[in-house]
Amino acid sequence: MLDRIKQTADYLRGRIANIPNTAIILGTGLGALVDHMTDTVYIPYSEIPNFPVSTVEGHSGNLIFGKLGNKDVIAMQGRFHYYEGYDMKQVTFPVRVFQALGVKTLFVSNASGGMNKEFQVGDVMTITDHINLFPENPLRGRNYNELGTRFPAMTEAYDKKLIRLADEIAAEKGIRLMHGVYVGVTGPTFETPAEYEFFRVIGGDAVGMSTVPEVIVAVHAGMRVYGISVITDLGGKDVTQVPTHEEVQKAAGIAQPKCLEIMKELVNRAD
Repeated sequence: MLDRIKQTADYLRGRIANIPNTAIILGTGLGALVDHMTDTVYIPYSEIPNFPVSTVEGHSGNLIFGKLGNKDVIAMQGRFHYYEGYDMKQVTFPVRVFQALGVKTLFVSNASGGMNKEFQVGDVMTITDHINLFPENPLRGRNYNELGTRFPAMTEAYDKKLIRLADEIAAEKGIRLMHGVYVGVTGPTFETPAEYEFFRVIGGDAVGMSTVPEVIVAVHAGMRVYGISVITDLGGKDVTQVPTHEEVQKAAGIAQPKCLEIMKELVNRAD
């Protein structure tokens, strides 16, 4: 694995003169952030050694280098999911490459279903913590000390300073920014009403099929992490809505301007 990480990182260094220390993983319906980037260089995943290729509609499959405001960033336009058949090492491989490139701060975004009764479709939620219900941990197997410690603490997986900064930005812009715990599950099925109720009972506010593996690896790598979810549907025993992937994308598109405003400012203000 170390050889594959090095090979991929060396390839990217050969394509990009100045590698940023900030990376962003863009989720469903949030790829428009790249429209706000300048001086961009697009590298399709298919051209990058050892990279998987996203198979999900709405995920474009490019690694993009450029500027967001005054900040140099790397953006993943399309991520890899466990439900696509990839193992956890493949799902989190880009984060390992970011680590090898010297990335220090990772921003992640996703679309998720809400079970907190205070949430509305179209809300945006800062992820304050997560519950990992994936059947496999991405750190399972041999630990390479070059990548991180054997037993990393997940006490503060999501950086509190970045969370406070996001709250300040949302207040300045008059954006309703919720806080919550994200439950990570395999998918690809949307959850049953009983599952939504169960996730709420165990402490979850929103549920999705991504993010948790990447965050675990980022924390293992010593990165600061900020995560944000767009609430694209609601679930529970009293909810009659039947979500579809198309509806999720539509809801994400409606909420996108709020998420973009927060993310653009946050990335630029982060130390």
